Amino acid sequence: MSLVPPSHDAVPAAPGADLTQRQEIRREAAALRRRRLALVLPTVATALAIAAAACASAGVPDGPLEAAVLALFCLAMAWQAYIAWQYLYGAVAAGLGARVMSRVERQAAAMAPVASGRSRTAAVVAIHAEDAAAVFAAIRVMARSLARTGGDGRDLDIFVLSDTRDPEIAAAEEREFARIRAWRETAGPGLPAVRYRRRQDNAGRKAGNIGEFCDTYGHDYDFMIVLDADSLMTGTAMRRLVRLMEENPRVGLIQTVSYAAGRDTLFARIQQFAVRLYAPLSIRALETWQGPDGGYWGHNAILRIEAFAANAELPVLPGRPPLGGEILCHDTVEGAFLRRAGWELRLLPDEPGTWEEMPTNLTDLLGRERRWCQGNLQHLGILRLPGLTAGSRWHLGAGILSYLASPVWVAFLGLGTWQAIRSGDLGLLAYGLAGEGPAAAILASLSLAVLSLPKLLSLGHVLLSAQRRAAFGGTRRLLVSAALEQALWVLLWPVMTLFNAGAVATTFAGRVVRWDTQARDDRRVPWSEACRLQADSLVAGGLLAAALAYAADPLLALWMAPMVLALLASPALSVLTSRADLGQAARRRGLFLTVDDTAQARELRDLAAARAAPPVPARPHPVRGEAPVWLATATDDAKASPPREI
Repeated sequence: MSLVPPSHDAVPAAPGADLTQRQEIRREAAALRRRRLALVLPTVATALAIAAAACASAGVPDGPLEAAVLALFCLAMAWQAYIAWQYLYGAVAAGLGARVMSRVERQAAAMAPVASGRSRTAAVVAIHAEDAAAVFAAIRVMARSLARTGGDGRDLDIFVLSDTRDPEIAAAEEREFARIRAWRETAGPGLPAVRYRRRQDNAGRKAGNIGEFCDTYGHDYDFMIVLDADSLMTGTAMRRLVRLMEENPRVGLIQTVSYAAGRDTLFARIQQFAVRLYAPLSIRALETWQGPDGGYWGHNAILRIEAFAANAELPVLPGRPPLGGEILCHDTVEGAFLRRAGWELRLLPDEPGTWEEMPTNLTDLLGRERRWCQGNLQHLGILRLPGLTAGSRWHLGAGILSYLASPVWVAFLGLGTWQAIRSGDLGLLAYGLAGEGPAAAILASLSLAVLSLPKLLSLGHVLLSAQRRAAFGGTRRLLVSAALEQALWVLLWPVMTLFNAGAVATTFAGRVVRWDTQARDDRRVPWSEACRLQADSLVAGGLLAAALAYAADPLLALWMAPMVLALLASPALSVLTSRADLGQAARRRGLFLTVDDTAQARELRDLAAARAAPPVPARPHPVRGEAPVWLATATDDAKASPPREI
């Protein structure tokens, strides 16, 4: 792939844009600059104010230890200031309502989700060694949901694109495909075609799988809805995305926000609650300042196939893995390349009917974090490529900084504790709360504000609306659940921060992680696994406890007690929160409810029922002449092999 970008104006425009369109793009670009300054300037001002207050409160550093603690504190709080202003920005934008909605958002709100007959779309589900029964159960639900939107189903086909190598799992996929064929015969009219193909050459992982589909079958379709193995989307959402692409020829991609749902471990239920509560304001801020410089999250999005195939091919990074070689977190890079070619990337922050699943326990989440850490740090090699827009560079940079923040926090807490032991003063470790004088008061106020604003603003946003409160089960249940979630977060944050700091260090040291299939079921973690995988937390907790005992400072011990408890209790936390019976008990008591519990969509109910129902018998032999549904078996050259009709 050539790394030289196509030539375009300072303000990118899709091919063929006329003068009016270019003027509209320039007006939007000017508005975007103002919006971005409204986020950048307060963030920088707050970070500088915290740094000035910290310097005034701590005084002139006496030696390298104090200087390092001061510098690390300022870096950590600068990142927290950015997060806080994102949420404040989102709260303001949410309060302004329709006045900050993008053109695509306004169209989505007014558009009837029906088939227009003007285009053809492929909904592609890329899988690799997944639970075939679960994957095809979701496909049945989506097919039935599409049929309910009307039409004859010929404008949208569903593809299962398998990269599975294990012959037993591959056989299970083919059995499930045979079952969905049998189901489709009796399920009624209007269902989309469901198609399956498996390739043996797994070059490029998921990105290569999608790219092979575009090269081989993309010419038959205008758009592609990309879904993961754990994705679920309503027919209404799919139809609306297609109509939006039809009405906006400059748009190359529309990304929806998919919320976690459908799992019952205590950990999963708490995380599903937290994402529903805290994500909306940050997503609203993101959409408001990014405009057409949107990002791509790899699933639950619709793409213009011709634009994607022509511009989103991934390079192989120079050097050896983990920072070189094949790009692991490919979606953000593909989006940046699509934008570099002049296509708009849009985000729909409030589109309902789009879900995904998440790791159901802490150990699986930490495993995913390690993979994502390596993938995001690889983007250091992408940032310097020519032609990327400022928005795309920030998407890449923010992903990198989100992981680099962890070693900064760990270093600050470690060195700050050692400084407190040596001096007998909590110093910056207490964020100004233990200091005296105006500077300490200012520092404490600013520190508490940037640390607490994201959650307080999100909670206030929900409390201001009766409809939003009802979605969480009412005011009392919301407040109790939010308090319990915060208590759990106090215990989770040190463990995740320490783990991510280790992932950053080992990535730079050259450790390559395996990119295996994710565990998606409600999996209960055994004690042996929890203790083995979280040994670093136990060691760090033990060392911190020993240091505090050596210091014999009651105030320091009290201040650091939550962190010691979190680190030492992390295996127990993993084991207990991985229990589905505790998650179900919490739901019965009205805790950690979301709109997916209080006003559950029909598709979520259908999916739960489909997974619980006995399988439909597979049809042993193909029906002659059934063209819409086909199976392509893997060969040594998947691209050269046409699909076999069955």
